[in-house]
Amino acid sequence: MSAREVVTGQPVQYLKGVGPRVAEKLARLGIHQVEDLLFHLPLRYEDRTRIVSMGALRPGESVVVQGEIQLTDIRFGRRRMLLSRISDGTGSLMLRFFHFSNAQKEQLARGVTLRCYGEVRKGAQGLELIHPEYQRVDPQATPEVEESLTAIYPVTEGLHQLSLRQLINQAIELLREGRLQLAQLLPESIRTELGIDDIRDAVLYLHRPPPDVSLQQLEEGRHPAQRALILEELLAHQLGLQRLRLEADTHRAPPLVPDDTLQARFLDGLGFSLTGAQQRVCTEILADMARGTAMQRLVQGDVGSGKTVVAAVAALAAIASGHQAAIMAPTELLAEQHFRNFDTWFMALGISCAFLSGRQPAARRRETLAALAAGEIKLAVGTHALFQDEVVFQRLGLVIIDEQHRFGVHQRLALREKGGDGAHWPHQLIMTATPIPRTLARTAYADLDYSVIDELPPGRTPVETVAISDARRDEVVARLHRACREGRQAYWVCTLIEESESLQAQAAEDTATQLREALGDLRIGLVHGRMKPADKEAVMAAFKVGEIQLLVATTVIEVGVDVPNASLMVIENPERLGLAQLHQLRGRVGRGSTASTCVLLYHGGLSQRARERLAALRETNDGFLIAEKDLQLRGAGELLGTRQSGMVRMKVADLERDMEYLPRVQKAAALMLRDHAQAIEPLIRRWLVEAERVRHA
Repeated sequence: MSAREVVTGQPVQYLKGVGPRVAEKLARLGIHQVEDLLFHLPLRYEDRTRIVSMGALRPGESVVVQGEIQLTDIRFGRRRMLLSRISDGTGSLMLRFFHFSNAQKEQLARGVTLRCYGEVRKGAQGLELIHPEYQRVDPQATPEVEESLTAIYPVTEGLHQLSLRQLINQAIELLREGRLQLAQLLPESIRTELGIDDIRDAVLYLHRPPPDVSLQQLEEGRHPAQRALILEELLAHQLGLQRLRLEADTHRAPPLVPDDTLQARFLDGLGFSLTGAQQRVCTEILADMARGTAMQRLVQGDVGSGKTVVAAVAALAAIASGHQAAIMAPTELLAEQHFRNFDTWFMALGISCAFLSGRQPAARRRETLAALAAGEIKLAVGTHALFQDEVVFQRLGLVIIDEQHRFGVHQRLALREKGGDGAHWPHQLIMTATPIPRTLARTAYADLDYSVIDELPPGRTPVETVAISDARRDEVVARLHRACREGRQAYWVCTLIEESESLQAQAAEDTATQLREALGDLRIGLVHGRMKPADKEAVMAAFKVGEIQLLVATTVIEVGVDVPNASLMVIENPERLGLAQLHQLRGRVGRGSTASTCVLLYHGGLSQRARERLAALRETNDGFLIAEKDLQLRGAGELLGTRQSGMVRMKVADLERDMEYLPRVQKAAALMLRDHAQAIEPLIRRWLVEAERVRHA
């Protein structure tokens, strides 16, 4: 390639240091072409523009220090650790490493000068940095520091900050040289409507903001450079969803009409009456399914509100009309739970159900697939295994997706298309237990109709929620011990938020080790995101049947199975999570008749906002009130549950934070659809690259 050749549209392998393995890791972040790196925007920033004297350090600060190593030693105790003391003449500091190699110990020899970055903490022997970033430097050279704030990016396993930063820096230099181009995709009238300035300048600024920028403004998403990108991304998102909706409205579907006798037999056999909210939502769903266009409906209901029974009513309507239904859940364990419920209900009605799993014996799987294709099985329940090409339905009339934010809005298109014959498409029912205020849901799920089950069945015991300082940890452990000894079960949730899954897993493993030492007579299990799915589900299954008394977990248990005997949950560092996610976690207990408790074990002092957020949890078990409170407070948590959220992954916008822009964005979207249809596709491709990849696959 010539030195001045334009590289826009080139695959990311064009860059130095990107081979097949690195390209695969970048693809997990949605980075496929060189310009995608420019839209992989920072999560936060660190000020590494000056070196701070050790004598001026204060606990809680994140700083750059430089000093000479006085002593390095390995300390043995409950945990093996590497300690290095450094000094700069004004003071000294301890560097503490829990994970290290012999080569690292040799690097940190006495007399070596280091430049380190990390958070200053109070230790047993004075101030210290735990696992700081560091590099060896020449003590005689003039100290060189960063000219701009250091960006911290979202990463994936095996791809570290430094490597990603170097690749983004290459893309930035290509942009500055003019070899990489960012087209101004919005017509001038739309830019004027939204107040958007040059997108190229905004991107450059956000990757390398100057030291005098207001960090508070950046953290709150209020900087003008952020606003330009936020508005463009929200517009792309809105247009993408509206396009999906317009496409869906053209899809014909078989009218599905319930058999009143069959439905009455099902409802009579439940042993309880539907709530008014369940009846209302059933009516909305059945009216949709009776039409000749494909239903696209989201049913939102708080934990325990009875969404599964509503799904069963919809499935019966499909089956009574001579069609099949499919139910997809995010984990095998949850799918198995759904299968047991539906099989019990439908067996009494003479309706055949099947469970489809990637782990089934080959002969049984072949038998199930053949029965599905022949139409002998009326209801199939499974995980993403239902997506596979070999799974063929004879007449798929209804697709039900549980906890759809675990799959993403575009992924579900693949399952819907399994039932399409070119002329007709199956109806879709999507369920979520993540409470979302109606105003926000109307935007987040603009391609769907929307129903809410806003009433809990009678007899549910509210979960008592208490906030306790980590200083009283021993009391909490003793209370947990008593509960388990009395025959109940408990969760201990670790919420360390880091860029690396391995650090989250390590935190959970350390907690499990400490609890095993303190509670040697209890059967303690552990689940975290780095475990193999089969191992994780085996632990969850053992907990469900009572073989495990205490389950230590990361937030992977947010969507889990019913364990009625679990009546106590401890959530560490709850201030780090959004209220909606905390409410989801809390919903794992209180599922039986025993009075249940959720302990919010916070660390250190809480800010006023954190106190307000935790108070909201203590005051109510109503997920919709909690969601409204989260929206009012604009807390740090993700109101929609996870960054995946059931929509396309947002890069810079945040629907919770940026709601004030939505009226302008919706108006601009209408103008784009009316006057500038040709500009829509490139805009969606820029911001929703993964959505386009799925859509055109």
